[in-house]
Amino acid sequence: MSRKYFGTDGVRGLVGKDPISPKFVMKLGWAAGKVLATRGTKKVLIGKDTRISGYMLESALEAGFSAAGIDIGLMGPMPTPAVAYLTKTFRAEAGIVISASHNPFYDNGIKFFSTTGEKLPDDVELAIEAMIDEEMDCVHSAKLGKAVRIDDAAGRYIEFCKSNFPSEYSLNGMKIVVDCANGATYHIAPSVFRELGAEVIEFACEPNGININDDCGATSMANISKLVLSEQADLGIALDGDGDRLMMVDQNGDVIDGDEIIYIIAKNAQQQGKLKGGVIGTLMSNMGLELALKDLGIDFARAKVGDRYVMEQLKAKGWQLGAENSGHIINLNCTSTGDGIIAALNVLEALCQSGKSLTQLRSGMTMLPQILVNVRFSGKTDPLNDDAVKQSVVDVEKELAGTGRVLLRKSGTEPLIRVMVEGPNLAEVTHLANKISVQVKAVDAEH
Repeated sequence: MSRKYFGTDGVRGLVGKDPISPKFVMKLGWAAGKVLATRGTKKVLIGKDTRISGYMLESALEAGFSAAGIDIGLMGPMPTPAVAYLTKTFRAEAGIVISASHNPFYDNGIKFFSTTGEKLPDDVELAIEAMIDEEMDCVHSAKLGKAVRIDDAAGRYIEFCKSNFPSEYSLNGMKIVVDCANGATYHIAPSVFRELGAEVIEFACEPNGININDDCGATSMANISKLVLSEQADLGIALDGDGDRLMMVDQNGDVIDGDEIIYIIAKNAQQQGKLKGGVIGTLMSNMGLELALKDLGIDFARAKVGDRYVMEQLKAKGWQLGAENSGHIINLNCTSTGDGIIAALNVLEALCQSGKSLTQLRSGMTMLPQILVNVRFSGKTDPLNDDAVKQSVVDVEKELAGTGRVLLRKSGTEPLIRVMVEGPNLAEVTHLANKISVQVKAVDAEH
């Protein structure tokens, strides 16, 4: 069944417009509560990032769950993976995160985790959607859900993160710039790395409700690159607004993306005899990752874009490591979902075990030039089904002659066709990507 409200990562939109309005979110909380009340503990946890709208949406969710007879644990600002972890440890029936991840402050969203710390199963999401269309009621006053503050949530998660770093190693003598995107990790990530011994230079750790992801974090790397150089730091760690995404910077100020990060983690796991299976990437993963893993004898497979689909393939294959080049890193040895802090600790573990710098660790993989062109279209027709567009892709693939890849896909949130061409020569792939883009524009213009 197709979903009416849930996307690949919960419910998301512009604050003040359905479905991210107080009225709808209260109904969503009630509907989820009605579905969850038929099972388990009748208790949920709610965390949020630092957007100003989080207060409003938290109150709306709380009212909806209470009306359905569900108890609520309020954690305040907490990273998405922290909510997933604490949902398991508290044996709650669900964990809810109020966040739009890397989006600007004026967007927000609601995403759910199951009692196992994983995304809700499809049947539960569909049941919630069906309940939203029912008329809202309220349990008897004596059975209303109670809300409590969980004051030690941050401390619990900090200790969990530290427990995933081998006790025989320390970060003493290491200087690290930590960029928290003015988001949910601002009061957690610096403490984790500092308590493990590092000298931490904080950046974008002063949220004010509207500066989340604003020229900072994993989607905006220029400032952290400059700061690593000016502070003469060993490396930089950049998280996004809800802490499930990681990008890094080496001592030369060069950006290290999700493909290179998962390569470092996988290679180290293999050397330690801890690698189970291969690595799952996505359709957007650089071909250089695939070739580098092949050289190591590590299997590689691609999923559709989205951490949900990476997780599906990991489960299907029984593997443990997966990543998107945008910085979602999943290590099922440690967590049940993508976790930026844990992924950074996995890389730091590789540094300690190898005695090498981040620059040296990334050197075993050569990134192929990859050009991504976003082409806006009217929506009157689907350019991906047009014969002329299909032929342009075939022609470009012939020119690449097996040395690169072509990928066209629709954005899940905007009327955009994303044209990606990858190959050994930057000028060539730029020319070829533009060639396809021109054809997509021409087809759309005809309609």
